[in-house]
Amino acid sequence: MIKTTSQSLCALGCTFLLASGAVAGPYTDAITSEQRAVIERWVDDEFEMSSLSREQQIEELAWFALAAKPFQDLDIKVLSENITTHKYESSVLAKAFTEITGIPLTHEVRPEGEVIDQLNLQRLMAAKGRYDAFVNDSDLIGTHARSGWALALSDFMVGEGSDVTSPTLDLDDFLGISYVTGLDGKMYQLPDQQFANLYWFRYDWFQRDDLREQFRDIYGYDLGVPVNWSAYEDIAEFFSVHVQEIDGKRVYGHMDYGKRDPSLGWRFTDAWFSMAGAGDKGLPNGQPVDEWGIRMEECHPVGASMARGGATNGPAAVYALQKYIDWLEQYAPPEAINMTFGEAGPVPAQGQVAQQIFWYTAFTADMNKPGLPVVNEDGTPKWRMAPSPHGAYWEEGMKLGYQDVGAWTIPRAMSSFRQKAAWLYAQFTTSKTVSLRKTLVGLTPIRKSDLSTPEMQAEAPKLGGLVEFYQSPARKNWTPTGVNVPDYPKLASLWWPNIADAITGVKTSREALDALALGQDRAMAVMQRNFTLRTCGPRLADQEDLKGESYWLEQPGAPKPALANEKPQGKTIPYDDLVRSWDL
Repeated sequence: MIKTTSQSLCALGCTFLLASGAVAGPYTDAITSEQRAVIERWVDDEFEMSSLSREQQIEELAWFALAAKPFQDLDIKVLSENITTHKYESSVLAKAFTEITGIPLTHEVRPEGEVIDQLNLQRLMAAKGRYDAFVNDSDLIGTHARSGWALALSDFMVGEGSDVTSPTLDLDDFLGISYVTGLDGKMYQLPDQQFANLYWFRYDWFQRDDLREQFRDIYGYDLGVPVNWSAYEDIAEFFSVHVQEIDGKRVYGHMDYGKRDPSLGWRFTDAWFSMAGAGDKGLPNGQPVDEWGIRMEECHPVGASMARGGATNGPAAVYALQKYIDWLEQYAPPEAINMTFGEAGPVPAQGQVAQQIFWYTAFTADMNKPGLPVVNEDGTPKWRMAPSPHGAYWEEGMKLGYQDVGAWTIPRAMSSFRQKAAWLYAQFTTSKTVSLRKTLVGLTPIRKSDLSTPEMQAEAPKLGGLVEFYQSPARKNWTPTGVNVPDYPKLASLWWPNIADAITGVKTSREALDALALGQDRAMAVMQRNFTLRTCGPRLADQEDLKGESYWLEQPGAPKPALANEKPQGKTIPYDDLVRSWDL
């Protein structure tokens, strides 16, 4: 992890946050009365909730006003996906930034696919492009670190950009700095929002004595948060097959989606195989084999197929894909198999689903709207979120799920003048002055200090476990795609067509994953042959030098040989006991 502290980055006298009781500081004293009036208006009207005191907020924003003086004539344009957090930045924070700093700024929001397309277009052009900065997933960290396209922020902060690096940046306060750190130990992105894929369930149903007794009679153990996939499957069967109706409505024990669509790939790269246990131990990602099944030696990807020591088509991955298909067909609403990500997302809020094995916490706000069948009259949820269960191949020390980290990324191929202005905005949108308010709007926390504020703790009962999860040690097992993936856009595009072939029955699960593994190997071979990456590119062995599947299956770690029993005894834990365990 980068251990750059705010003090080491201070360029204007190294004055840190104001001491308690102080009414002004060197930055506040240096701005005009007009600038202070603008800052105070924003602090009092929009950023009243903060981990900082009012005086500390004014001092922090005064630094931005002073640092921005050289950039008044620039028009800066940035791009991010159209989730709630970024809509707030676009409509509110961009305006605040311009009024406080005087830098004209446009913050566009588009669907995620269009953001990636624009980023790739600018990356492939290797020259000045339309946007001065992007918020894109840290899943691209392996791409950014190898391609040389993205600015290495850790170098920039102590070098060319030291005069525009905030003394209150406080990198140690960010939850996700390790996820934006490349193979070389450098930080290439700044976390702007993050959310995890967690288990979601109807807490109210799981607490009903009649349902608990019925479940124990059938399965021999208690209804609760499933620890393993065996228990999840039992609970799915219980509600779909044995319960069927609650309060006169048809209910189901599982929800997912299966339509042939690019969003189908997200379900697997975000990160289904890690839950099953397909990769190796290691955090934030398995080494030498990650959750995509890609083996890396030193810093070089060497293959995804078992013949090359990868695990994309290994027994654990086949098991994971087959479980996905079986549960979708047997326990989800019948229309789910023809749904996309966007169509399936709102279904649990309609009140007919008992649980979902992994659910994006970015939907928390949408799941809490008054009047929904899953919300109590007092505004508290009838549901909870908890760590997702693990599959039969999972071992202690492995990542357990996916965490999306949208992070500011600045192109390297542009003038340092523009880079500095873009960096100011990236820091502004993540500053302690604004981050708590932004978190309460979008529920995508990035700072530890925000989670412990009275405002966030007061909101916690309405958020179904979100705050408790992010304050728990469990969150460290939920990580984004890591550095083993050399070109995320190219390889990610291979997943959904092959997964769809298995779901539609065109191919068996093993056949589909064989095709996926081979496709990834071929794509990496092209990268190797064409030298498309500046450093740590793929190094695939020649065909005649392959050791073969049987050799790798006999070695420790991934790929792992097939288990004789892929459904061990189901295991659950009471939700309240789980939350209490996090406080120990």
